[in-house]
Formats: sequence, C-alpha cells, structure tokens
Amino acid sequence: MNHFFQNMAGFYRISNSRPVVTGILLALIALACKPPVQEQLHSQPDPVSEQFVRANQYMQQRHQDHIAAFVERVGWEAKVTPTGLWIVIKVSGEGSAIRENSMVTFTYDSKLLDGTPCYNTTLNQPKVITIGKGGVESGVEQGMKWLKEGAEAVLLIPPHLAHGNFGDRDKIPGNSTLIYSLKVLNVE
Repeated sequence: MNHFFQNMAGFYRISNSRPVVTGILLALIALACKPPVQEQLHSQPDPVSEQFVRANQYMQQRHQDHIAAFVERVGWEAKVTPTGLWIVIKVSGEGSAIRENSMVTFTYDSKLLDGTPCYNTTLNQPKVITIGKGGVESGVEQGMKWLKEGAEAVLLIPPHLAHGNFGDRDKIPGNSTLIYSLKVLNVE
C-alpha cells in the first residue's frame, strides 16, 4: 500500500504539468486517428479500366470493319456518323425534317448483318415514335434525324447503338449489327 502512495505522490508532482501532457496526448491521438494520405486516383491510371476501354475500342472497330466490308460488297454509298452509325439514303424525301420531339410514323424491316430477319412493320401497322423519348434503338433515333418525311433509308446500326452485348433475348443476339430498311410516312 505504501508503494501506491509513493507512486501517487510522484503523479501529483507531474500533474502540475498536466495541461502540457494532456495537450501532447491529444495531439498524438489526433494524428493517430487521421487517415494516411491517399494517393491521387487521377495521377495513376487504373490498368483494369484501361483494359476495358481498349477492349471496347477493339470491338467497335471490328464492328465498323464488318459494316464497311458489307457496304462495299453490296455497293452502297453510305455516310458514317461520328457515333459509328452508317446511313444509306435511298430516297431523300420532300417533307418536314425530323428533329428532337418530332412524332414520326414509319415502316421498317430489320435484319442482322448476315441477313437473318428480326422484326418488321407494315403500312397497316406502322411504328410511331417521338424522337428523344425512346421506344426504339438509339441508332434508329440518330438516323431519323438525318431524314425527312417521305425518305427511304437503310441504317446499319452497330451493337453499341442497338441492343449491345446482350441482344434483346429474343431474335437479336448479343453484339449484333442491325440493318434497318425504313420509310418515313409522316412527321409531326
């Protein structure tokens, strides 16, 4: 017990400098709790992300090469948009131009690049869409903006503008390029 009191007396003498010791202890605790400096994420590229980007670029180029070979084989003159959509205008059309929010009535016949039929409409049951509101592949909407009422065109739509890696789980397999032959009936 005597030993306890001797230690307490020593502690009491030190306790006069208690504010200094307390300050040092709090500083050490604060430094210990602060997370270490993390490396800047932007300074070092992520190798996995770069691999995905390269793989996607390779696949897109591969699809573009297949479309180019097809267009050359059939002898079409096509425009290629910056997004990779190919447009063959068969009949220019004389009516209203198609713009964002235009309501467009059209018929179409779609097939795969190898000629396998997918979907179609008829004059009795045409498709009606509003540009910019979805309801059709993004490549079709993009292609429509190049057309006018009365136009007839063929759109060659790479997978990234159609049904992507998975297809529609019915008639369109994953990674499929689509050929849309369409006729614009009405534009409002």
